[in-house]
Amino acid sequence: MPGIVPREAGKAGDGRSNDSNDDAAGAMRRALHGRPLRRLCLLLGATALWPATTMAAQQALAIPGISVSMGTRDVIQLAVFVGVTGAAIISAIWLIRERGRTASENMELRGRVADLDSRLQRSDALLNLKDQRSIVWMKGSSRPELVGALPAGSGAPEDRGAFLAFGRWLEARSAAALEHALDGLRENGHVFDLVIETQSGALLEAQGRTSPTGRVLRFAALSASERAHARLRMEHQRLSAERDILLGLAEALPLPVWVRDGEGKLAWVNSAYAKAVEGGTREAAARQGREFLSSQSREAIVRHQKSQPAFSQKLSTVVAGDRRVYDVTDFAGAEGSAGIAVDLTDVEAVREEYERTVRSHAATLDQLNTAVAIFDETKKLRFFNQAFQELWGLDIAYLESAPDHALLLDRLRSEDKLAERPDWQRWREGLLGAYRTVDSQEDWWHLPDGRTLRVVATPQPRGGVIWVFEDQTEKIDLETRFNSAMRVQDVTLDNLAEGVVVFGSDGRLRLSNPAFATLWGIDKDLVRPDTHISSIRVFCQNAAVENPWPGFVAAATGFEEERRDRHGLIELRDGIVLRYAVIYLPNGQMMITFVDVTDSVNVERALKEKNEALQRADQLKNDFVQHVSYELRSPLTNIIGFTELLGLGQFGPLTPRQREYVDHIGTSSAVLLTIVNDILDLATVDAGIMKLDIGDVPVTGTVEAAAELVADRFRDHNIALRLDTAEAPASFRADEHRVRQILFNLLSNAANFAPEGSTVTLAARPWSGGVEFVVHDDGPGMTAEMLDTVFRRFEPRPNGGRRRGPGLGLSIVKSFVELHGGTVEIRTDSGAGTTVICRFPPSPDGFPASPDGGFRAAAE
Repeated sequence: MPGIVPREAGKAGDGRSNDSNDDAAGAMRRALHGRPLRRLCLLLGATALWPATTMAAQQALAIPGISVSMGTRDVIQLAVFVGVTGAAIISAIWLIRERGRTASENMELRGRVADLDSRLQRSDALLNLKDQRSIVWMKGSSRPELVGALPAGSGAPEDRGAFLAFGRWLEARSAAALEHALDGLRENGHVFDLVIETQSGALLEAQGRTSPTGRVLRFAALSASERAHARLRMEHQRLSAERDILLGLAEALPLPVWVRDGEGKLAWVNSAYAKAVEGGTREAAARQGREFLSSQSREAIVRHQKSQPAFSQKLSTVVAGDRRVYDVTDFAGAEGSAGIAVDLTDVEAVREEYERTVRSHAATLDQLNTAVAIFDETKKLRFFNQAFQELWGLDIAYLESAPDHALLLDRLRSEDKLAERPDWQRWREGLLGAYRTVDSQEDWWHLPDGRTLRVVATPQPRGGVIWVFEDQTEKIDLETRFNSAMRVQDVTLDNLAEGVVVFGSDGRLRLSNPAFATLWGIDKDLVRPDTHISSIRVFCQNAAVENPWPGFVAAATGFEEERRDRHGLIELRDGIVLRYAVIYLPNGQMMITFVDVTDSVNVERALKEKNEALQRADQLKNDFVQHVSYELRSPLTNIIGFTELLGLGQFGPLTPRQREYVDHIGTSSAVLLTIVNDILDLATVDAGIMKLDIGDVPVTGTVEAAAELVADRFRDHNIALRLDTAEAPASFRADEHRVRQILFNLLSNAANFAPEGSTVTLAARPWSGGVEFVVHDDGPGMTAEMLDTVFRRFEPRPNGGRRRGPGLGLSIVKSFVELHGGTVEIRTDSGAGTTVICRFPPSPDGFPASPDGGFRAAAE
């Protein structure tokens, strides 16, 4: 504390025991434990006195004539004592000044407290007046404070909770207005002044204000003059609120609304009005005086309001470029007028459409074959169509006179157009009872002429009845015939050998015949209508080798996008084979038919087995020919070689008979080698490994080379050979060796059948960019039956040839020509010779190239 140091310092100045170093150090510590400013002063004092104390001690020790014995410790103690004493003096001086300043501040604060206390008393006096009460919401506190009180006659409760519940003691409108204003005050700081009314009829002034420390709501009672003024303010507030509500309603309406002042100028318009006149905003449209109605319409309104304030009439005006019809209502008062326009264009369009619809319906009903008559609530005929007039054969003039329904029935009875009934009056009254009911009625009339009518009476909401007379004679006749046809169909189905079953879209059985149950061995009790297909599936799933019923169930109950009919075969475990067909019917149903095809399937299987045996035999033949041909070729080559060697005479001369035998052996060996080569070529073609060595083939050279090969045979039989290559192209793309072989076979075939002394022609001509070779002979020709087998292999030609061969020549020709992409044509007739035409394309480009550069030909 600040007073501690002076007391300690006083004790040091009194000369009490201070020789001890501990006492001096303790005093220093206590001095340093004070306030920061005090500690600073002590340190500064001690620092300042330390040199002086040290010098004084030194001078005292150096006094002449005095011999003082002081050690270093004594000097230190003396210096510390002197320093502490100086610090105490300085602290005492500072404390005296600090106490003076504190006393001055206390005097000032006491003055301010007295002033605040005076103000608080005045505020309490003002707040506690009997004619006002305040609610204060301090910042940081959600609980309001209430100050003051209101007069007892104001109707305001004294209780805090009841007072804060404004809805309990304020009139509903005033409570709502106060709550709204109070929300704005507390949340946004919006001040307000309101005149509110209590439930007892008293008026209060409510003021909302803000302050730096919170929000204040003050209620004040009003004097008599203030109450009168407040009444006027409340009425003004009410009228302003009602005006705002009406203007808000008018603004929200999608109808043009306008208000005019006393001079007839626009004072206010809503947005719909501004949009209709294309005036932009409401204020701009009113300021610019944009008129919604034409001048003639406005003048008509003014003239009408001179006699009557309210004007209501349909007027037309142009809006957005279209002329529209509005129901305009305008009321004129003392200070102006207001108006509203309701768009009736769509209503008028609907009314016209309704009238057109009525006329259209009348025209439509007049075209119906069903008789229709409409009677009003008085039972008078108001409408009838032509079918009604034709049904009863009545005069149009009589029907247009709107006859009564009861009289109309009596007339029809008198003219024998209705059947005679013994209780006529009761029947007619019951029929006319339709005018007194709300439900439709249905009856059947059997006319004397044999017709049957279905009569439907439909009451109308506004009264009256619509009578519909449907001629059901033909329908009943059709139903009778349909029932007869159904009975015939049932008998037919029951006697069919083919099993038939029909399922509905729900998978339930619709109909079946006995053959179905017999084929599948199903119990007759199971095959009945409404049996689900899954039950039949369970019964039949083990009857077949491969169960088809899951597919039938999916087809009957599934939802396939495309319903396609299908068929197939089913083999039962007892050996019966059924051919089934799934047929989708137009009405969403499905029919399955089963036919016993066991015999035909067995025959088909036998035929297939025979065909497979024939194919295996043919394959065996090809394999045999291919292997035997290769095995024959090597010995034949040796035979030909040795025959030529013997013919040269190197092993001795041959006798004429031996030479004849050797020549015959050579000739026969060459023929046999040719046959073997042909067989090998055909086997190569059949195996699909024939290669064509494609190149430029000279036409003339190839023809001459082929002619040289058969020249000896032609000379032996005195047959002339004529070559015609004048029009042929110079060359074409093909396998020259195979082309020469083709021509050789054609000429050999011609030499075999041409008569002696005749001429065989070989011609070459251009054909579609390629070339065709034509060989003609005057032989016996071929019949139509022979043409069918001319290209068959190993087929003899029993038509007068000189020599019988294996029948491979034309087969090889056809195979080689088709390998080149060409065709072979034979023109012949019995006794008219034969012409063979071989056509080659420009180049067999359609064949893929083989690895060795040639073209691999496909097998026939």
